[in-house]
Amino acid sequence: MITRNTRAAVRWARALSLLLLAAGAGLLHLGRAPVTLMEARNFVAAREMAGGGAWLIPTMNGALRLAKPPLPTWAVATVLRAAGPDSQNLFLLRLPAVLLLTLLVFFFWGLARELTRNLPGEAEAPGRTAWLGAVILASSLLLITVGREGQWDIFANSLMLGALWALLRGGQRPVGGGRWLLLGGLLLGGSLLSKGPVALYAILLPFAAAFFSPLNPRRRAGGAQIQGRRRWPGLLLAVALGLSIGLAWPAYLALQHEVGPAALAVARTEVSSWAERHSRPFWYYFNFPVFVGVWTPLALAALAAPWANRRAGRYVPYALGLGWLLLALLLLSAVPEKKERYMLPLLPPLVLLAAGLLRYLETELRRPAPDPWARRLLRTWAVLLALAALLAPLALSRVPGYGPSPPVFWAAAAGFGLVAAGVGWLSAHRLRVAPLLAGALATTGLALALLPAFFAWKNRRSEPGLRTIADLRANPALRGLPWYGLEDPPMEQVWAAGRRLPRWPRGADSRLLPVAGPAVVLSRPPARPGTRQPVPPRFTLPAALPAAWRSRVRL
Repeated sequence: MITRNTRAAVRWARALSLLLLAAGAGLLHLGRAPVTLMEARNFVAAREMAGGGAWLIPTMNGALRLAKPPLPTWAVATVLRAAGPDSQNLFLLRLPAVLLLTLLVFFFWGLARELTRNLPGEAEAPGRTAWLGAVILASSLLLITVGREGQWDIFANSLMLGALWALLRGGQRPVGGGRWLLLGGLLLGGSLLSKGPVALYAILLPFAAAFFSPLNPRRRAGGAQIQGRRRWPGLLLAVALGLSIGLAWPAYLALQHEVGPAALAVARTEVSSWAERHSRPFWYYFNFPVFVGVWTPLALAALAAPWANRRAGRYVPYALGLGWLLLALLLLSAVPEKKERYMLPLLPPLVLLAAGLLRYLETELRRPAPDPWARRLLRTWAVLLALAALLAPLALSRVPGYGPSPPVFWAAAAGFGLVAAGVGWLSAHRLRVAPLLAGALATTGLALALLPAFFAWKNRRSEPGLRTIADLRANPALRGLPWYGLEDPPMEQVWAAGRRLPRWPRGADSRLLPVAGPAVVLSRPPARPGTRQPVPPRFTLPAALPAAWRSRVRL
C-alpha cells in the first residue's frame, strides 16, 4: 500500500531530478557561448537601463528600443544593477533565461499532471507520465539552445505555459481555485510583457481550441471540463487581468507625446515584418520533430496517429495533444516570418505525446509477450542512439584543438563508447526503457559537456591573432576618449565596446562634421591609411572619410 508519505517522497525526488536536469542543461558552459544578435540587443538595452536610463522607455545605443516589451530587459538590468552596469559576465546575464527554462520544465510538469490525472494509465504509476514528459522536455535540443540565450522567446513561452497550467488547475478545482486563476492572470500578463501576443497566438489559442473541442476526452464523455459555471467568471477575470498587465506598457507609450508616434511606427514595422523579413515557405517547420534531439525516433513514432493513439491514449489525452500540436503548427506556418526558435511552442504538445508512448513502452515490455511493434521501436531507437554515440568522437576529431590527441578527445570517446556499448547490448539482449532512458540522458550530457568544441568549430575560420573591440576597451590610452561608429555598428560590437557607439555626427548634406579633440572611430570596412603601396580594395580607407583627415588617422 502506497502511503501519503511515500507519494510525497516520490514527488520530491521527481522535482529534484527535474531541477538537476534543467540546471545542468542551462548552466553548463553558460558563459562560454558568444553573444548573439538578439542577446546583444537585450543586453545593450539592459546596460543602459542599469546605468541610469529609463526603465519604461528603453534605449539601445542611445536610440529608442520599442520593438520588444521590456520584461526580459528588466530581468537582465536587475542583474546588472547587482553586478555593476559595466559587468560583461555572460554567465550572470544569462541566469534569468536559465531560470525561465527551469520554470518552463516545471510548468509543463504541472500541466501534464492536470491533463493525465484521470486517465486509466495513471492508476498504474500516478504522475509518472507527466514526469517522463518533463524529463524529455528538459533534455530536448531546442529548449537547450533557446533557453540558454538571454532574449525574449524563453520568457514569453515559459510564462504562457505557466499561465496555461494555472488557469487549467484553477478552473478544474472545486475549491480554492481562485488563487490559481489569479496566478494564471499574472503569468499571462508577464508573457505579454515579454514578447507581445506571440505566445498567446502560438500556445494559448491552439490549446484552448483543442481543449474545448470534441478532441478532449472529457468532453466526448460528457464530463465536466471546468468545475461548474461559477468558474467561468473567474477565468474571464484572469484573462482580463493578464491582458490589462500586458497592455499597460504599450498604453503608457501611447500616452507619451514624444514617444507615442515612434511607438506606433515601430508597431507597424513589426507587423509588416511578419510578412517581409525572414520569409520562409509554409512547410519550413515540418521538420520540428528533430528538434527534440535524442528523443526524435520516439517523437516520430508518437505522430503516427492511428498506431500511437491505441497505445499512448491510455496514458495521455492523445487526440487533445495531437490537435494542440497540429493547430499550433498550422498557426505558426501561416506566418511568413519563420525562425527555428519560433518552433518552441510546438515542444510541449509533442513532448506530451512522446511521454505517453514512452510510458506505454515501459509498461508493455514488462509483459510476458510484449507487442512486437514496441520491441521494434525500442530496438530502432537503441541502434540509432548507439550509432550517434559512435559517430560523435569522429565529429569531435575534426574540431581544431580537440582531436585526436588531447585528453578531452579520449575522455569523450570513452564516454560515448560506453553509451554505445551499453545501448547496443541492450538492443541485442534485454530490451528495457530505463537503461535506454539513461543512455539518452548520458548522450545529451556528454554533448553539453563538449559545447566549447562546438563554439570552436563555429569559429574555425576566424582570422588568427585578430584583435577585438574588447581589446580596445582594455587599452588605457583609449579609455577616456569619445567613441563613434563611422556607420551604424553591429549591436554585438556595441555590447563588446561596453559603451554607446553613436554614429559620427553629420551635417545636413550628410558630410562628416569635425569633433573636438581626439576620438575613437570604428568602421565596418577595414582601414589602412598612410600608405602608398598598393593594397587590396578591402584594406583601403572608407570613402566616407574626408581626404583631408586621412593624415590624422592612426590605427
